[in-house]
Amino acid sequence: MNDIRFDGKVAVITGAGRGLGRDYALFLGSRGASVVVNDLGGDPDGSGSSQAPAQEVAYEIKAARGKAVANYNSVAEPEEAAKIIDCARENFGGLDILINNAGILRDKTFLKMDLTDFEMLVKVHLMGAVYVTKAAFPLMRERNYGRIILATSSAGLWGNFGQTNYSAAKMGLVGFMNSLKLEGPKYNILINTVAPLAASRLGEGIFPAEVMQKFMKPELVTALVAYLCSEFCTTSGDIITAGLGFFAKSQLMEGEGIRFDPDRIVTPEMVRENFAKISEMTVTRHFENTSDAFLNIVKPLMPEEKS
Repeated sequence: MNDIRFDGKVAVITGAGRGLGRDYALFLGSRGASVVVNDLGGDPDGSGSSQAPAQEVAYEIKAARGKAVANYNSVAEPEEAAKIIDCARENFGGLDILINNAGILRDKTFLKMDLTDFEMLVKVHLMGAVYVTKAAFPLMRERNYGRIILATSSAGLWGNFGQTNYSAAKMGLVGFMNSLKLEGPKYNILINTVAPLAASRLGEGIFPAEVMQKFMKPELVTALVAYLCSEFCTTSGDIITAGLGFFAKSQLMEGEGIRFDPDRIVTPEMVRENFAKISEMTVTRHFENTSDAFLNIVKPLMPEEKS
């Protein structure tokens, strides 16, 4: 079987100066991609900046005879985010792959959290990915090819104490993907979301150090991301958990539910008496889009067409 390679492809990776982003950049660079290594070089909470992390990764790729350029623009402002994509166009002539990996943490319980910390997490994780993707989409359309990766989290999918800001931003990315996946296929642009579990600065203090060092190896996530960035990937709109050697698809599901006669008045008491059935998830279904979900509700009410 042929190796997955990225010869002739141009990749932008945000937050690529450390952790998972660094591993993504080094791997794609080793497999032939021309890589824009973007990193503001800030602290885990988003403060500060340094050009060193992005420069070091770009140098490492070039030292291994790969192609790379360092970029230090922030994803959190539209004009700055556009400059990241301009860097790919100016240095390598276009764009094929975008990995939205940049992120920060400002954990605190909701009662104690300053709203500026909530807004900043949303701005970096959610709006940062939106800004960069918005700038990238036209270049991918020009090439009739694109692979976009978003980074969600188990905190977004399932929740985590003290991370309302982070969870909201990460689940927002899933909603962003769910609609963008419907716009991309006609341009051969696919978008998928990864929920990674790997050692990084953002995981310090959340996961035991010995577990991070021994089991949470970035390369175990990189294997999935590289596949999703490749021409071999033909799926779009997937959420994949990856880490510690474990890979699994996650989906939003709807239960079988119950139906009241729509010609009758439905009362809160009726809901109370049937809430266990409403909440039952033994039989579930997944919808590809809002229209399918709507038709699932409406179709049984429509008169059958006579043959």
